[in-house]
Amino acid sequence: MKPSFEELEKELKDRNINLSYQRLKVLEYLTQNHTHPTVDQIFTDLHKEICTLSKTTVYNTLRVLVDAGIVRVITIEDNETRYDIDVKNHGHFKCESCGKIYDFCVDMQMLHSGDLQNFSIKEKNVYFKGICPSCLPKK
Repeated sequence: MKPSFEELEKELKDRNINLSYQRLKVLEYLTQNHTHPTVDQIFTDLHKEICTLSKTTVYNTLRVLVDAGIVRVITIEDNETRYDIDVKNHGHFKCESCGKIYDFCVDMQMLHSGDLQNFSIKEKNVYFKGICPSCLPKK
């Protein structure tokens, strides 16, 4: 279950993270738009409402949220960084036709390799690419 805006706001307060209006709006945007947005998407959508918002503020806010463990970075392709409000372990599927990213359940504990026995694994990611059901009929 994804955390509510109020839960995330409380978590930021508990960690003594400054809750500026812009930070709260970026956080609110992420909780309301589970589309794995890019910085450009967040900036473009919020700039309509907050004309003083800068792209730098969006970048800095996302960095603070990532550092706090409230948001995670999704990099399925080298030239595209996206942000996910759901920090629990799960996989991502990117449609090569429409570009939409879908979440799916995956047991990350089952992903292991004997080749990495003496390694300290800090992060596991599962990315699939293909065509989503909505785009299949078009192909």
